[in-house]
Amino acid sequence: MQYWIPKTVALGVILGLSGCSVFTNDTHHEKNYRINKAVQVPSDLKQPYKDPTYAMQEAQYDNDTEELALRPPQQVLTLAAGSWLEQNDKLARVFFDKNDGIEDLTSFIWQAVDSVAAEKQISFESMNKEQGEALTDWYSVITPSSKWFWQEETTPSKQKYKFTVSQSEHQRTASLSAELVDYQSDEIELTELLKQQLEVRALNQIIAEFDYQYRLLLVELRKQQGQLALDIGFDPNGNAAMVAVQPVNIVIANLANVLERLNFTIISVDGEKDELHVRYEKPEDSVWDSIWGDETVILPIDEGDYRIKISTLSDKKSSVTWRNNDGEALSADLLSELQQNLNKAIGNKGLSI
Repeated sequence: MQYWIPKTVALGVILGLSGCSVFTNDTHHEKNYRINKAVQVPSDLKQPYKDPTYAMQEAQYDNDTEELALRPPQQVLTLAAGSWLEQNDKLARVFFDKNDGIEDLTSFIWQAVDSVAAEKQISFESMNKEQGEALTDWYSVITPSSKWFWQEETTPSKQKYKFTVSQSEHQRTASLSAELVDYQSDEIELTELLKQQLEVRALNQIIAEFDYQYRLLLVELRKQQGQLALDIGFDPNGNAAMVAVQPVNIVIANLANVLERLNFTIISVDGEKDELHVRYEKPEDSVWDSIWGDETVILPIDEGDYRIKISTLSDKKSSVTWRNNDGEALSADLLSELQQNLNKAIGNKGLSI
């Protein structure tokens, strides 16, 4: 058998791979940075004319082997709703508008600062929220570099920051700024560019936390809207009814939207009588609902058709009277139980009415 064939192929592959290493990259070789000498013309011949305007001196330049850290300035990220920047602002600063649901804007900003401090285990040398200033102790906004398990993590630098919160006179806008007040590092020298990058990075951490806290607030507000949407009272005729703090036209539109998502079918909407004709079917338990954590809401009423009458109580209040298909109003006990289940369902599903 010809055993020399695989050996020859293997040898050829090895020679081919090793041959690639012969061709080195001479792009930055010194010879590429030398100016070629002018053409030597014999002395007995006429020398070519040289325009003095374009005369160049011959020079020899050495390669600069020092690595330059060329990085752009850090950008303030306006991630949070209602956050914005002033054009050409030289400070690491962001402005926040008072969004819906925020009662005290400066307190909400300080809440974001405290959350970042708790997460990063940052302590404060001084903090005066009334004056709008806080000075941190030593910490690093740069994540320590990873090492092998037998080595210790190293932090390139430690910093101290001064956070300042200022509120406008109309109290609808407030600003947050970060200032680097002290710096320690055995490896990296502090430059103006690095100072700007560190300040903005510290500021961006708080902006991201502000955005997260506001999203949580919106979720809670939606749940509260659902839980407080319907109360128990009486309609103008003295029947037990649900009470919504909204005018009739808004209650009709919102109630129809909510009921459709709770296994009701809207048969008709009578705009002249301000009445809804709905049909209720109890939902079936689903394995997928239990897997995804969705709770099946079963209301304490029988399946069938219902008439829902919305009446005006005042400028901002309306009554919601439930009647079965025979025209009988639901009892006060059943209506109270239905109201509690509706509020729970509205809150769990993040609906509003």
